[in-house]
Amino acid sequence: MKGINRSYLLLCAFLVALTAVAQSRVDTRPHIFDNNVRSLKVCLASNMYVPPILNMNNNDHLIVNFDYLDYNVHYLRYSVTHCNADWQPSVLVESEYVSGFNQVDIDDYALSEATFVHYYNYQFMLPNDDMELLVSGNYLLTVYEQDNSDDILFQTRFSVCEDQVGVYPQVTSRTDVEYNNRFQQVSFDVRYKPNQIKDPYSEFTCVVSQNSREDNTVTVKRPMMVGVDYVTFDHNRDLIFAAGNEFRRFETVNAHRLNMGVQSIRYYNPLYHATLLTDEPRNQMQYLYDQTQFGRFTIRNGETNGESAVEADYMITHFCLDTGGKLNGGNVWLYGEFTQGYPASQYMMKYDTSSGCYTADVLLKQGAYNYLYLWVPDGTAVGLTSKIEGDHYETINEYLVKVYDRPMGERYDHLVGYGFTYSGR
Repeated sequence: MKGINRSYLLLCAFLVALTAVAQSRVDTRPHIFDNNVRSLKVCLASNMYVPPILNMNNNDHLIVNFDYLDYNVHYLRYSVTHCNADWQPSVLVESEYVSGFNQVDIDDYALSEATFVHYYNYQFMLPNDDMELLVSGNYLLTVYEQDNSDDILFQTRFSVCEDQVGVYPQVTSRTDVEYNNRFQQVSFDVRYKPNQIKDPYSEFTCVVSQNSREDNTVTVKRPMMVGVDYVTFDHNRDLIFAAGNEFRRFETVNAHRLNMGVQSIRYYNPLYHATLLTDEPRNQMQYLYDQTQFGRFTIRNGETNGESAVEADYMITHFCLDTGGKLNGGNVWLYGEFTQGYPASQYMMKYDTSSGCYTADVLLKQGAYNYLYLWVPDGTAVGLTSKIEGDHYETINEYLVKVYDRPMGERYDHLVGYGFTYSGR
């Protein structure tokens, strides 16, 4: 009897420990905590239309650009935290992943010029003279007020790659569940030098994402086939993605004439208001190709010859989705790079009973934008394209595969390679 009681107590202690570990997870999802922070863009200096992954073997830089809406300048600072493949902080101490300082002031800022909305535009690059990144992997970037490190304005993500292996992804609509219909399936090879990877079955963690979305990212570990200098991830049902539809687009680059996807732009003191053309669900429509930037946005004021970063104005942008009635069992969310991945209340559409439409009013800087409507069922956190946008196998999506390696005895996940591909190309 004593043995049974002891075993029961040990089991209870183990379950409590597991619960404590689960509760101690850090929320590292991209998120803007201060509503005055707008137009956050994290991209490579060499190409703003690819995922923000720095290569340790070249001289590229990461550019971080954002606005703070205020008449007064705010003195800001940033830090980075090294994370493993699952975006949880690694056990490395700062001196192991940063050379120089890990609290750096943002000195490059400028006041907006001739705009109705007053803001300061901030920009910095990584690496720089104050901060060099020493190891590969994932990094959580936080920006905060200089005099209060606990007052975090936003957090965002980027990665650093060693480029030690080759990653060759492919995508097909001939999936393991159906043929040329609603889904796309990703497969990929990882190639390396013979004997470079000792145990690929246990060392690799591979993360696959679609159009930079955070909610439907997939992690796989065990390859289907292993050779002397390669592994293959194929016929994995976890790597079947809903095909979705092409991103919708609009432009507000000109405040005095109509732009693509815009019904009207008018000035109502104290702001411009851009009313977009009313959207309709596309789930019952035939697929129509449109060239997009896979959800990304570009800031631009087409009426000036100067710097759009400080001369583009802000407009209250009115979105309207005519569903012909309220949809039950979930909510409609706007999705695009401008939403920063993490569901914020301003991007959840509200149903208007008088018009039978879902609406959202969002303050956006002049530019060109991509967006989708995602349906998020109650009790879940994964957005579905099928309900509103529809799923078409012809859709051109951007798929990113990141490969992490943790050899025996290592204390963190090395990002050793990545590759991206596009369906239908």
